[in-house]
Amino acid sequence: MRKGVMRPGHVQIRVLDVEEAIVHYRDRLGLIEVQRDDVGRVYLKAWTEIDAWSVVLRPADEAGLDFMGFKVVDSDTLAARKQDLIDYGCEVETVPAGELKGCGERIRFELPTGHKFELFAEKEQTGKWGVTDNNPEAWPEGLKGMRASRFDHCLLYGDDVDGAVDLLQNVLGFQLAEQVLDRAANDFRVAAFLTVSMKAHDVAFVRHPEKGKFHHASFYLESWNDVLRAADLISMHDIPLDIGPTRHGLTHGQTIYFFDPSGNRSEVFAGGDYTYPDHPVVTWDADKLGKAIFYHDRELNENFLGVVT
Repeated sequence: MRKGVMRPGHVQIRVLDVEEAIVHYRDRLGLIEVQRDDVGRVYLKAWTEIDAWSVVLRPADEAGLDFMGFKVVDSDTLAARKQDLIDYGCEVETVPAGELKGCGERIRFELPTGHKFELFAEKEQTGKWGVTDNNPEAWPEGLKGMRASRFDHCLLYGDDVDGAVDLLQNVLGFQLAEQVLDRAANDFRVAAFLTVSMKAHDVAFVRHPEKGKFHHASFYLESWNDVLRAADLISMHDIPLDIGPTRHGLTHGQTIYFFDPSGNRSEVFAGGDYTYPDHPVVTWDADKLGKAIFYHDRELNENFLGVVT
């Protein structure tokens, strides 16, 4: 049952050199730099996004994920989900409006996997970049790099995947869209892909012995040709490549993975499945994991599985 959580709203990523990171996210991925704040954070957005920003880069001594935020429909929903989280047993921190520029009050909590999540209801809306709401053109001129059109999802690594699934499903109304089960270990859940929308997933988890690890942030492109163009840009600028271009079995998205200068993994992808509330959970067997992740090669890439920040 949907509980008023609409979509991923933002992600804050730790980077070692903010100016190098800006080149990656702005000039290569094609996000638009919006503003900076007095603690050195840089705010960016993809061109189709209505809210003022979706990606925050924070200078730090260690790469990784600070938190992922989801937007809810209104302030009453925010208050209701806050109480639900407290009743569930979560410690909930209230972050005041304005701590992130243009963003209203946020409530922050920790998943059983060790990841920090946030909910918020209000953020300054600046509209799509380069096009108007009245008689809009198809796309704006002046986009850079891979021309990412939205921040789409994150893949997170942590130990208690089942605990994270239970919280997100039962407290926040996420839907389990796909999963990987180890049939030889009593259907032990290896991975879970969850959505609050019609997308294949808005967040995903893979079981990992360490808590709070960040696998990648993903950005949507319009077509397979755009994924191939992204591959060309990766070669043109000697960006460290992880895997691709290829297709996933899970979600069936067409994808390529690569790294920012701090070692955080990025994905751009196109296509992929859709999920309605009445859809059954799609299940992959763990012994088919190679095909599930890399549909064409059908073999696992140890770098893809093991390198996290």
